[in-house]
Amino acid sequence: MSSRPAPLTRRLARRLLPLGRFAKSQSATLPAFAVAAGDVQTLDDPAAFRSTLFALIAQASRRIVLVALYLQDDDSGRELLDALYAACARQPGLAVDIYVDWHRARRGLIGKAASEGNAAMYRDYAARLGDRVAVYGVPVQNRELFGVLHVKGFVIDDAVLYSGASVNDVYLARHGRYRLDRYHLVRHAGLADSMAGFAQRYLRDSDAVQRLSRSPLPSTRELQPAIRQLRKQLQHAHYQVPRHPLPEHGIAVTPIAGFGRSGNQLNDTLLALLREARQRVVLFTPYFNLPRPVRAVLGQLLRRGCTIDIMVGDKTANDFYIPPTEPFRKIGLLPYLYESNLRRFARPHRTHMLRGQLNLWLWRDGDNSYHLKGLLIDQEVAVVTGNNLNPRAWALDLENALVLRDPSHQLIGQHEAEWAALRRHATRLTDYHTLDNPRRYPLEVRKLLRRLSRVRLDRLINRLL
Repeated sequence: MSSRPAPLTRRLARRLLPLGRFAKSQSATLPAFAVAAGDVQTLDDPAAFRSTLFALIAQASRRIVLVALYLQDDDSGRELLDALYAACARQPGLAVDIYVDWHRARRGLIGKAASEGNAAMYRDYAARLGDRVAVYGVPVQNRELFGVLHVKGFVIDDAVLYSGASVNDVYLARHGRYRLDRYHLVRHAGLADSMAGFAQRYLRDSDAVQRLSRSPLPSTRELQPAIRQLRKQLQHAHYQVPRHPLPEHGIAVTPIAGFGRSGNQLNDTLLALLREARQRVVLFTPYFNLPRPVRAVLGQLLRRGCTIDIMVGDKTANDFYIPPTEPFRKIGLLPYLYESNLRRFARPHRTHMLRGQLNLWLWRDGDNSYHLKGLLIDQEVAVVTGNNLNPRAWALDLENALVLRDPSHQLIGQHEAEWAALRRHATRLTDYHTLDNPRRYPLEVRKLLRRLSRVRLDRLINRLL
């Protein structure tokens, strides 16, 4: 008789036993840069992020490559451009490239009057100060609704400053308010080369990518053939990472990109890292709308006995929250949709919540907002990313992340300090009833939720958010 377990037995064993009994760790096979622990720094807050960014720019001598969703036409955006042009004046050989989303750069803010968007500021600076600072618009899809450039990372000489933040007043904590993200500084020439090379190879060299300081700009319709070609290239885009053996006490840092519903390396890696968890997972997301594969893996981890902490922003800490004292707009429905998603997730897991195995945290600090993303897994893996861990990021946006593997546990102090600081402004839910009852939502919100639910449009909206 064969000793091989039957399929049902194997599935049951996989639920009850650690995954390591069945498969070699996939994360251990990731190519990576070996970085000294002293060259990895977790920054405390938006003020530290801002001061580090401007200090690096002031010292730059060779290259600056900034990739973000947007660089806003406000005080912080103009301060950044001023600093970049000043750096160019000091260093004639300095090359400065900025990549932002094409659609986001050419429209005004949601809920505000129509405008030319941030591109008008880029044109103004180029007209006054020259074109040494190149700002590129990247259209990863034909419409913003169906996907944007969501890659993050600032490369300045041989330093990588990574955050999910873009550039505007609230991200850089100006004028008394802030939008909280995570902030990491990694000093490593190879990693910086890889991330700068990715931007040049897949973004700058594409016919779809345009200098936003130029006028007139082509229409998106004119760019559609080039955008289709760009999408094909991005589905196979990857960072150049060595496959050299890592030193025993180094930090393994792997940059990973992902785009599209299938064959998405970033999605596959995130799922593999979660499946390998043995004891503990900490998950950050600003908008609670987890993709189905992520929800399924979290359920498996709970059944295996892992402890899971999920931190999200309170609905009042959402970018789109509209206080009851202000006129309601339909965009203000989104925070309530996310809270409804959280309630639906928490309800079937109330037993796990009661015994402390599943901890749901709501972050709130005055009128500031929450924008954290990423993972902490056991005491060995950290994922820093701009990926919101939602269906949109999973299938539509161009995303990236840095995976930090620390088998010798040299970064534990940094991770635990970050986690403790975040919990100072967070409340742990004891039960799903702790969340606001939908019956107490504002009247306009209740009406919209009923309409959407009646025709199941809430499910479609969740897939696009």
